[in-house]
Amino acid sequence: MNPDGPRSPWRRVLLTPLRALEAVLGWLLALVILFEEWGWEPLQRVLARIGAWPGLRWIEGAIRRLPTYAALALFALPTVMLLPVKLGALWLIGQGQVVAGAVVIVVAKLVGTAVVARLFTLTRPALMRLDWFAALHGHWTRWKTALLERVRASRPWRAIGAVRHRIRRRWRVWRRAGDRG
Repeated sequence: MNPDGPRSPWRRVLLTPLRALEAVLGWLLALVILFEEWGWEPLQRVLARIGAWPGLRWIEGAIRRLPTYAALALFALPTVMLLPVKLGALWLIGQGQVVAGAVVIVVAKLVGTAVVARLFTLTRPALMRLDWFAALHGHWTRWKTALLERVRASRPWRAIGAVRHRIRRRWRVWRRAGDRG
């Protein structure tokens, strides 16, 4: 006998859509994380170059010297500031302005990722002095790494990578042929 009691035939009927939803949400989350990973470094480098401008260099230095909780507040600020923008984008979508709303969401995501990446670079030493933040960061990093490894090992990801590789190879061949002609 099953220690959890008799198995209901409805259990499979109820769990199948939940598992499918979990898989879809897992892939969507993985795509968001992959976007963040793709954009984090290049966008952070762009803002670092901008931050090297004479007036902004002083601001970045001041950010680096912030006390721990001031650094935490500053790090959270872009998320709080972009929330009304994203809600406005959803309102636009609700008003039938789907393209405008989608553009606002994409631009907000790019700007938000760039700013958060730069702020994290500047405030990381202060943030890591918070035990709970350092622990959460460690858990997040391990979880994200495991998720991305699963996605990158999946058949669809490998198929996309193979197609991308063929396209790049054909592009190089085409460019070489154009250079010779």
